[in-house]
Amino acid sequence: MGAPDIYDPDYVRDVFDRCSGKYIAFSTVCSLGFTERWRRKCVKMLADLPASARGYDLMAGTGEVWPHLLRAHPEIDAITAVDISPGMHRRAMDRLHAMRAHKIAFIEDDVLASDLPDESADFIVSTFGLKTFNVEQHERLAGLTARVLKPGGRFAFIEASDPKGWALRPLYLFHLKSVLPAVERFFLRGAQDFAMIGTYSTRFGDASGFARMLGDAGLNVDFRRFFFGCATGVCGQKPVA
Repeated sequence: MGAPDIYDPDYVRDVFDRCSGKYIAFSTVCSLGFTERWRRKCVKMLADLPASARGYDLMAGTGEVWPHLLRAHPEIDAITAVDISPGMHRRAMDRLHAMRAHKIAFIEDDVLASDLPDESADFIVSTFGLKTFNVEQHERLAGLTARVLKPGGRFAFIEASDPKGWALRPLYLFHLKSVLPAVERFFLRGAQDFAMIGTYSTRFGDASGFARMLGDAGLNVDFRRFFFGCATGVCGQKPVA
């Protein structure tokens, strides 16, 4: 039996279903709090939104970006979260965001298979979901982003990345590839699912390629690096005309 395709939607769903119960605590502690900082950066990249804005959180996971999004943009009328993992969504709604449920709807599906309506979003946001896609899937996601945004609609994506050229990159990669799996084995009794986050991140590289794809899809795009390239993001807008 060959090695599994780690980008297959069923594989991704199963990994994050198994992670869902401890995902929030594990990701926050093992990233030394940087994931929360980067979520705030992602929301800031959206800039201004219109009154009664409606949009999508793609690869929404446990919805940890929602508090930042609704605090920075109280004018948001509705968020539709799209995620392939039912376990991650249950964790989001049952334990973290029940008080925000009236503003949040959910689509449990592979985002690339979801039939999201054309020009239905004032904004699209996504935090730490890009790494679970390969290059061909990134191309499809760029096309979906361009199709779903309204003219003038804004987008922001952020992802943990490989900080090539940074002097401390070997230490960062050691943390991803060795420390995190060891912590997981010790505290989670031999599980290996969180170790996949490091695998996805190092294979992802950075968001520069996705930025080019968004530009090729007709969007105005800005590529950004955070903390020496340990995270990279893309943001921008769909042209009005």
